[in-house]
Order: sequence, then C-alpha cells, then structure tokens
Amino acid sequence: MTDRERYTPGPARGAQVRKDGEKWTLILVRELRHSPEKVWQALTDPAHLREWAPFDADGSLGTVGTTVKLTTVGAPAPHVSETRVTRAEAPEVLEYNWGGHDMRWELEALDGGTRLTLWTNIGRRFISMGAAGWHICFDVLDRLLSGTPIGRMVAGEALKFGGWQRLNAEYAKQFGVETPGWPPNAPKR
Repeated sequence: MTDRERYTPGPARGAQVRKDGEKWTLILVRELRHSPEKVWQALTDPAHLREWAPFDADGSLGTVGTTVKLTTVGAPAPHVSETRVTRAEAPEVLEYNWGGHDMRWELEALDGGTRLTLWTNIGRRFISMGAAGWHICFDVLDRLLSGTPIGRMVAGEALKFGGWQRLNAEYAKQFGVETPGWPPNAPKR
C-alpha cells in the first residue's frame, strides 16, 4: 500500500467563517513543521503549486504587480483566470484574486515551523466543500514539504475521496450550514 493509499485526513479543525451580509470568508489555519521561507516557496513557485494546489500557475506569485494565469485543475471545463499579485511580502503575506475569490495567505514563524492562515471569500453554499478541499490541500502540502509527497488531490478526485466527504460534513456542522451534496442535486448523507 502506498503512502497515498494510507492517507486519511484528520478531523475538521482550524477553520472558521466570517459573515458580512451575503459575503462569507473562510479562514483556515494550519501549523506546519516547515520554515516560513519554505512554505512561501510552495505558495509562490509554479513547480511547487503543481504538487499540491487546486490550480496551476504560469509564473511566480512572489512579486507584487506580477500578472499570472491560474488554471483550475480538474474542472469540468477549462477555467483560466488572470490574476495580479496585489501584495507579496516574503515570507509573511501574499494576496491575489483567484477566479473572483480574494486570497490572502499569512505566514507566521512558530517554534521552528509556520502558522499558515488562508483567508478567502467563498459562496455560502460552497463554504464546507471549500474547507474540506483546502484541508486536504494543506495535508498534501505538509507531506510535500516533509519530503514524502502523496500527490495533488483536488476537484473530482478529491470529491470521490472518502475523507473529503467526511470533512465536508464535519465542516458543515461546525459552520452551521446544510451539508451540500456534489453534484448539486446529489442526495444528502
């Protein structure tokens, strides 16, 4: 059995939602055992992003003012969005917009590692699904940086993954929202 086959995500944790009328912001926090510099590289370097993120980048996200095309991985139809990096203060803060969603990454040095915080606006009906997806992405990122990569798990592949279904339900309960099914008309479990 491979490391990927043995992988099971832990319980839903380190997430919260901020609501401002119809605008919902997902905030995910994860403590990683890697330096802020190493995590920064994984957040900005296209080669690293291809190993864990739900999108590919055609250039580095590490410089303010840079315009980069982000291609969503595994989407039913190709979805490419052009983004401009609006803030890049290595290795502490990174901001850009991905497909209409503001993304803010904060990195804080913590006991030889990094507290990574992601702030992203997301539609209410997708908030638990987004939390589940990013949870798995963060697990994949942690293993990549530890030198034991298990490969990117995003989009349709993540949806079929049993751990994702459980996380989706756990986050929905934490956030006080109905567990969404996928596809949208799928029966609720």
